[in-house]
Amino acid sequence: MVETVNPLSRRSYGQFCGLARALDIVGDRWNLLIVRELLPGPLRYSELKASLPGVASNLLAERLRTMEDTGVVERVLGDAGVLYGLTRWGAELQEPMEALGRWGVPLLAAGQGDDEFRPRWLTLALPAILRGRTATPPVEVGFEVESLLIVLRIDADGPTARIGDDHLPKTVLVAEADTVVGLVAGALTVDQAFDAGELRGEA
Repeated sequence: MVETVNPLSRRSYGQFCGLARALDIVGDRWNLLIVRELLPGPLRYSELKASLPGVASNLLAERLRTMEDTGVVERVLGDAGVLYGLTRWGAELQEPMEALGRWGVPLLAAGQGDDEFRPRWLTLALPAILRGRTATPPVEVGFEVESLLIVLRIDADGPTARIGDDHLPKTVLVAEADTVVGLVAGALTVDQAFDAGELRGEA
C-alpha cells in the first residue's frame, strides 16, 4: 500500500522522517477525524458529513479525494450505494490514534461545554483508555448513549469496541457519555455509574 503514496502530489514537510511523512498524509485539519469516523466501518458521504459537525461539504470532499489519492481511504459499493471506508493501510492508524486519544484524555477534565459529541466516538475512546487490559474468559458489556449501543469487549487480545448489532451483551448500561468514560477510566465506581444511569440485564 505504501508504494501507492505520492508525496509530491501534496504539500510536504520535506523531511526524511517517518513522523513528518505521516503528517504529510494525515496532518491536515479534519483528516484524522475522518479516519476516526471510518474506523468502526464504512459510511455514506451524508453520514460522514453528519458525524463531523463544522466541516464544510466542499472541504470534506477535497479531503476525501486527497486521502483516496494517498491510499488511506477507498470508495466501496455497498447496498446503500457508494461508501467511504479505510484501506488496510488506513486502518493501521487505529493504534497511533488511540495513543493520541489517551494523551488527550486530561483535556476532557474541563467538561464538554458547547462542544459537539457523537456516541460513535466512544468506539475509539474506550479501547484507548483500556489499552493493555486483558480478560480470560472474555468480558462484554454494552453502553447505550443517546440511543446508540456501543459494545465493549475485553479478551486475551485486549479491548475492542463496536457499534451494537443483533448480538446483544447480557449487561447494558444506559448512561451519558461522561458517566461511561468515567467508569471505564476509573474515575467512577461501578455503583456510582449505576446510580447515574439505568442498568439493563445482569449486574
